[in-house]
Parts: sequence; structure tokens; C-alpha cells
Amino acid sequence: MKKIIRITTVPGSLGTLLKGQLRFMSNHYEIVGVSGEGKVLEDVSNNEGIRTIPVNMTRTITPLKDLKALFQLYKIFKKEKPFIVHTHTPKAGTLGMIASKLARVPNRLHTIAGLPLLEAEGKKRNLLNTVEKLTYSCSTMILPNSYGLKDIILSEKFCKEDKLKVIGKGSSNGIDVDHYDTSKVSQQEMQILKSELNILPSDMVFIFVGRIVKDKGINELVQAFVSINEKYPKAKLIVVGPSERELDPIDNVTEELLENHKAIHAVGFIKDIRPYVAISDVLVFPSYREGFPNVVLQANCMGKPCIVSNINGCNEIITDNVNGIIIPPKDIEALKVAMLDVIEKPENLKIMADNSRQNIINKYKREYIWEEMLNLYKHLEK
Repeated sequence: MKKIIRITTVPGSLGTLLKGQLRFMSNHYEIVGVSGEGKVLEDVSNNEGIRTIPVNMTRTITPLKDLKALFQLYKIFKKEKPFIVHTHTPKAGTLGMIASKLARVPNRLHTIAGLPLLEAEGKKRNLLNTVEKLTYSCSTMILPNSYGLKDIILSEKFCKEDKLKVIGKGSSNGIDVDHYDTSKVSQQEMQILKSELNILPSDMVFIFVGRIVKDKGINELVQAFVSINEKYPKAKLIVVGPSERELDPIDNVTEELLENHKAIHAVGFIKDIRPYVAISDVLVFPSYREGFPNVVLQANCMGKPCIVSNINGCNEIITDNVNGIIIPPKDIEALKVAMLDVIEKPENLKIMADNSRQNIINKYKREYIWEEMLNLYKHLEK
């Protein structure tokens, strides 16, 4: 059986970004997972039924640690002799592509699920551009997980078009449409959660799910919401996700409002977001940059319209006024108008909600994405 090595920087990404896909692929190939060591990597091994090898990588620029990881990856590739190395996440991509080229792995695939460098400037931007071009030059194929991302890669001249391929209609792993189904959350569970968060039947509940960082548009969201809540006290905001103060901090004012505003419930990281999405009316996701945002797929799959930024990925999943509303990024006023729109026009909200789930089932079911990825692997065998 031919061997494929899949790599992410941290094991949490291996377990969530590729959930189910690794087990599916292991019916056709010997799959080996590589990521940072620890219990999470062991869990991936058990959950997906694959062998894993620990290699610690950092998410920031750390030359000595990066060289050590690069050498470890090179030794693994020389020993394992895979016919494909397939990387995800920026650092794993750079180190994995360089090491696999040095080890003469015939097929070197890297999935792009977002470009952090788009928000960088000056010397940092130049450095990140150089690293990106190096990663692409060492690969044999680049897999942007949205068509918008493919266009950005071409406009930035990171590589030629013949090296780029989008799997299916976008997304790295599709979505488990049976799991993300509002009917799978019990009425009792929803009632308990509503009473914990003091949410009344007459409230209009907005939800954000994601990392609590500047790039996700949290500052704009909180400002827009506070203004709306003054006019409509029945508006509530649930914020789900971990804070990452060291990487991309939000404003102090925003931080304080998240902690103290009576109508905002910042609940931190939640493993199963479904009950929180189920008791909400609309997902608000005003991100500055994305690859192909899973949370928009998940909320839409649960029948919730989404207010999203007009950026790649988001504007491919959402069609304006069909299954959500598209606004310009970093625009508090436009965000406020969109949020007011769903409060003041409940009939439009209902139409968008009715359109949401079927759209995801038709285009982004995970089994469809897995089959498309498998077809690519089979093609590379020839």
C-alpha cells in the first residue's frame, strides 16, 4: 500500500481540520500523521486509526527550532519514503515542503487555508512573501481551499496557475452535515443554555465563533453590537472562542466590553458549538482574511444565516440576501446596518434561514470533498 504523510504545525489542526478524512484515506493508502507531540496527537492516532510521528513546530519565526524541525522531517521522509507529503498550516507547509524536496519525495502538496501575510506590512510583509514563494517553489502542487484564495495567489505572483488546484467547490475537509444539524440538539439542552445565558424567547441572538483576535473583526463587531443594543435592548451577542492576546490582540475597550457588557456573553473555547449556534438567530463573522471558514459552513448547515465580510471563502459560501448578508471588511457602519436589517426585517431573516442548510448539503458535504481529494491522489499514482 502506498504511503502518504499528512502534516500540520499543531496536532489540534490535524484532529479538527482533517477530522474523518484521515480515516477515510487509510482505506486506500497507508496514512501517517505528523505534528507536535503530546496527548492531542495520541488522540488523533486513536480517533483516525493512523500511525503518528511527533515533530514539534512553532507558529512564529524561530530559526533554531525551525532548523531542528526541518532536519527531523527530512529524516522521517528518507526513512518512510512516502509517495505524497501533504502539508496544512503555514509553518508545517514551509518546513514540510523544503524537507520533502530535499528528500526527493515525488509529490509535494500544500493546502493553503488562508494567508496571514495579507494583513502584514513593510519588512514583515516582504519576509512573509519570500517564505511563501519558497514554500510554493518546493511544492509540486498548491491546493488553495477557495477560488478567491487562488485568485489572490495569482495576483501576488506566488506561483504559476498550472501549479494550483481547488478541490471540489472549496474547503479543506467539507462538513459533516449530519453532525451540524439543529435537530441533533435537544430542546432541553437549548432551554438550559438559554436560562444560563439569560436569553428570552423574544431576544434576537447574534453569535460569533472563532479566535478572539483583531483579524476576525472582533473590535468592529463589539462596537456595532453595543450601538445596536442601545436601540434594541433585546439584542444579545454570544462570543465563542479562545483569546490569543500574544498573537493578534484586540483593543482594551473591546476586551472590557466582552467581560462586562450585560448583553454580551463571552463563553471562551467550547468543544461542541452546536447548542450555542442552535439558540442563536444569526452568525456574525466580520473577518479580515480567511481561507474557507468552517464556522460559516457549520452555522449555515444548522440553518443560521451569516453576516460575513466580502472576502474569499466567505463570499463563496454566502450569496448576498440569499443565505446571509455580505458586507465590506473593517466597516463598522455596514456591519451595523446588516445587523439592524435582520432585527427589523424578520421575514427576510426567515427566507435566508430556509435557504441555508440545503446550500451546504449540495456543495460542501465532506464525503464529496474526500472523494475529490482521493481522485487527485489516484491521479498522482499514474
